[in-house]
Amino acid sequence: MFNHLRTIARAGLLALGFAATAAVAQTAVCYNCPPEWADWGSQLRAIKAKTGITVPPDNKNSGQSLAQLVAEKASPVADVTYLGVTFGIQARKEGVVTAYKPSSWNDIPNGLKDPDGHWFTIHSGTLGFMVNVDALKGKAIPRSWADLLKPEYKGLVGYLDPASAFVGYVGAVAVNQARGGTLDNFGPGIDYFKALMKNEPIVPKQTSYARVLSGEIAILLDYDFNAYRAKYKDKANVEFVIPAEGTLIVPYVMSLVNKGPNADNGRKVLDFVLSDEGQAIWANAYLRPVRASAIPKEVQSRFLPASEYARARTVDYGKMAEVQKPFSDRYLKEVQ
Repeated sequence: MFNHLRTIARAGLLALGFAATAAVAQTAVCYNCPPEWADWGSQLRAIKAKTGITVPPDNKNSGQSLAQLVAEKASPVADVTYLGVTFGIQARKEGVVTAYKPSSWNDIPNGLKDPDGHWFTIHSGTLGFMVNVDALKGKAIPRSWADLLKPEYKGLVGYLDPASAFVGYVGAVAVNQARGGTLDNFGPGIDYFKALMKNEPIVPKQTSYARVLSGEIAILLDYDFNAYRAKYKDKANVEFVIPAEGTLIVPYVMSLVNKGPNADNGRKVLDFVLSDEGQAIWANAYLRPVRASAIPKEVQSRFLPASEYARARTVDYGKMAEVQKPFSDRYLKEVQ
């Protein structure tokens, strides 16, 4: 009897071992895939349904993800990672991601991917004006960076502090480029913020979505997806404006982790997020998928026309990261 029970126990342990192995084989760990951001929740469920691969939710941000990837470089835990583009560039420099060109690679525009495949954009945000039309109280919707300097918009404009918030820095780069500056010359951007100070802008350090919906801030420099979310999900009288002089595209990227434990599953995850179905999930979350052809027709109507987005440009994002601190120091010294 004892031997029989021991045989049963051993068989049970072997079965558990096989089950655990199978579970691991059908898992891919993604750093920075938070279900409440960009509708990663729907994306993770779709990945499971279509590929059988479980991707546990992960609430790190880009900086935390990169720090952990570096700390685990000798023995990686993650298989893929999702990062703001400047962090993706840094991840390549640190050697914690590896080259992979997923399905639909050729649909990703140059400038929105590392040529060797160490990172590639899956969706992007475009910086512009998120406008609460009701809060303007009859004033015209501003259409250009120059418009925001007009006296009638005094006290109505807001932007996140560019010395501490990334979206604020994106706005600074966008207006600087639009007014003739470069990443080596922030003079036009600094001059713009000095001039804007005469209109007494509201300059919070944290995301101000709710303050726009309430009308406390009538015009906020923010991403298009927040404006579309306000308009279509929260049913607010909000419009998104791409300024006439141009603006900046901000990519969000993914990468295959170097020597990740479930690399094959990681590749399948990356293939899926660039598939028609994966890209449509981003579009339904009001982000602009990198494969414009994958946007469903019913979703396309929620975005401004492609002719408007033609004014949204890319920059050298590696250089943008390098000059962020010098810009911040100058902004604090000369503007605030």
